[in-house]
Amino acid sequence: MLRCRRDARCTRFTEWRIMTQSEKSLILLYGGDLQGINKLNTVVFTIYCTVSLYQGGTVIGSARCMDFRAREGRMKAALNLVKLGITNLCVIGGDGSLTGANQFRTEWSTLLVDLVKAGKISDDEAKTSSHLNIVGMVGSIDNDFCGTDMTIGTDSALHRIIEVVDAITTTAQSHQRTFILEVMGRHCGYLALVTALACGADWVFIPEMPPDEGWEGHLCRRLADQRARGCRLNVIILAEGAMGRDGKPIGSEDIKKLVEKNLGFDTRTTVLGHVQRGGTPSAFDRILGSRMGVEAVMALLEATPETPACVVSLSGNQAVRLPLMECVQVTKDVTTAMAENRWEDAIKLRGKSFENNWNTYKMLAHINPPDTKSNINVAIVNVGAPCAGMNAAVRSAVRIGIIQGHNMLAVHDGFEGLAHGNIVPITWTGVSGWTGKGGSELGTKRVLPSKYIEEISLTIAKFNIHSLVIIGGFEAFMGGLELVTAREKYEELCIPMVVIPATVSNNVPGSDFSIGADTALNTITSTCDRIKQSAAGTKRRVFIIETMGGYCGYLATMAGLAAGADAAYIYEDKFGIRDLEMNVEHLVQKMKTDVKRGLILRNEKCNANYTTDFIFALYSEEGKGVFDCRKNILGHMQQGGTPTPFDRNFGTKMGSKAVLWLTEKLKEMYRHGRIFANTPDSACVLGMRKRALTFQPLAELNEQTDFEHRIPKTSWWLKLRPIMKILAKYNISLDTSEHAHMEHVIKKRVSMPAPLMKKHKEEVEEEEE
Repeated sequence: MLRCRRDARCTRFTEWRIMTQSEKSLILLYGGDLQGINKLNTVVFTIYCTVSLYQGGTVIGSARCMDFRAREGRMKAALNLVKLGITNLCVIGGDGSLTGANQFRTEWSTLLVDLVKAGKISDDEAKTSSHLNIVGMVGSIDNDFCGTDMTIGTDSALHRIIEVVDAITTTAQSHQRTFILEVMGRHCGYLALVTALACGADWVFIPEMPPDEGWEGHLCRRLADQRARGCRLNVIILAEGAMGRDGKPIGSEDIKKLVEKNLGFDTRTTVLGHVQRGGTPSAFDRILGSRMGVEAVMALLEATPETPACVVSLSGNQAVRLPLMECVQVTKDVTTAMAENRWEDAIKLRGKSFENNWNTYKMLAHINPPDTKSNINVAIVNVGAPCAGMNAAVRSAVRIGIIQGHNMLAVHDGFEGLAHGNIVPITWTGVSGWTGKGGSELGTKRVLPSKYIEEISLTIAKFNIHSLVIIGGFEAFMGGLELVTAREKYEELCIPMVVIPATVSNNVPGSDFSIGADTALNTITSTCDRIKQSAAGTKRRVFIIETMGGYCGYLATMAGLAAGADAAYIYEDKFGIRDLEMNVEHLVQKMKTDVKRGLILRNEKCNANYTTDFIFALYSEEGKGVFDCRKNILGHMQQGGTPTPFDRNFGTKMGSKAVLWLTEKLKEMYRHGRIFANTPDSACVLGMRKRALTFQPLAELNEQTDFEHRIPKTSWWLKLRPIMKILAKYNISLDTSEHAHMEHVIKKRVSMPAPLMKKHKEEVEEEEE
């Protein structure tokens, strides 16, 4: 929970200050279900306290409190808050904690009246604490709270699961085994569903959608079919709350006996248990927690007695505020829908992200290729530097294309391979196991098509290619533009094209995220953690670390936020010698306290003169007698490794959506017996923009691009840089002129049954009154 005191000098909250040492304007309190308040188990944090970002769990503790369920317990909590002068709470927990907090807020005025009557507080104290503001943040590995795409902790749990899946896959392939993996999710199948997408599982069991009657035969046929196609292993993912249509639980041992009896396959089961809750937080969770924490404080600062309790949520890539009890109600509605066997409603009520994941899984795992072909040839090419997640996108695109009846062609070695005809058909089994592979199985080069335009047009005609999927970084974007420009001269290039951003640099215009960036970010973050730990027990030390990204400072900035850097130097945020001098002096003063580690990140092309060696020498000289310095250039290790769950899932959905879009475009562009596409919207970049995956014409992105430095002209993540500086203990102001506004979950529930919709509207209207 958070207690925030408004700066008395600030009447408008376009800017607000966070915790100078003298103001101590932020106090953190937490103890699941508010037990910490009951027992005055209060932990006070100012900006000068040190909390390790790499530590999992909660450093301030969490517990369940039965006392708080009774009014007497809530009166004790109210008394403690009044005595401490706390009138703003940020509750971090699941729907139980948030529901209890909302009830606490609803009863607040009557609790104060009872405390005054009992003589435990004075009238003045009651007047000072006349209202209680509450903001919720959802912390749950199950991702079972409706209203947010991702809860804090879910991504880290997926990391633990995928590590086990990758290890199991190795032994399963060696021995031709079937593995059944049971993951957490008593009432929500998110972990199981995303794991199934991320590892290409043959089957997944989730509570929201029990398998159809006769699923036993269907499962066995599918496993046998996969073996017949040459697969050496089968993977089945099971949520712990999985059940059949009859309401009976489905356990891992039940499935094992079924497979062994009907197929005779060597089968093993693994139940992960609480290992999913532990471990180091992923970079995504560290950044999500930081972003949600800032938004929660902003919501508290802007709250009035009339403001309903809200929960800070994530929609796509955008922080939003939703009425707390609306989210709680929708979460309860999921349980009701499941109890009433309304499975489709349960899926929809989980939210758009969950529904999209389920639909993608169904297409990839349960739809057989059609007997009739479309006679459409779709080519897939990787361009630019390789990155983790490329193969997941290729696998998804190939299989969705085959399901649509298309002939899928693999282009090896980028545009150069396309020019030289290095093209082969690629089949369903040809991409088996690709989701977990790093790099590019197709091969990729940085060569642009301009020098091979004529050869490429001839190759397209020779292989009768009707559409093109280009997966890569800025070279893919540039290459797509060059092909579109050449349409005027070469009619063969008048085919639908889609560019899927895939680069560690995350510098492709038209998308907030690129495939591969999350894997690179986690690599940098974990490396920074290890580097800082390497100096444990030694004298004070500052590490200067250089990251990749070209001129794009995404990796340096986000890794700085995730790893707790003191500064991150990037090209987009210009800096000079005065800034360097201020940063060095700040760090020197900081290291004279009980701080023993410093971390400075530098993007590789942030400045031609202020090189990594220069910054290292500067900090070494100015820190003499206080700290010593070490430097590390991370290099190409940032491009390697197995893809993270985010990149596997993101790549899978991007590949699927791209081919489905191309299929529709091919129908639109089919005229007079042939395909002819020369409109701007026939060649697009598929990207994540704020809340959704969108297609943007390549030509329209011209004006949004700095071609000299190969970066977009505007980047959403630049607004997060002040947060990094604040957390590094700089006394600065944060511009909050742009922030989330209160929305309603009802907008996302238009497909609900009429009686349930009517009931919900009445509840919302009653609460608003």
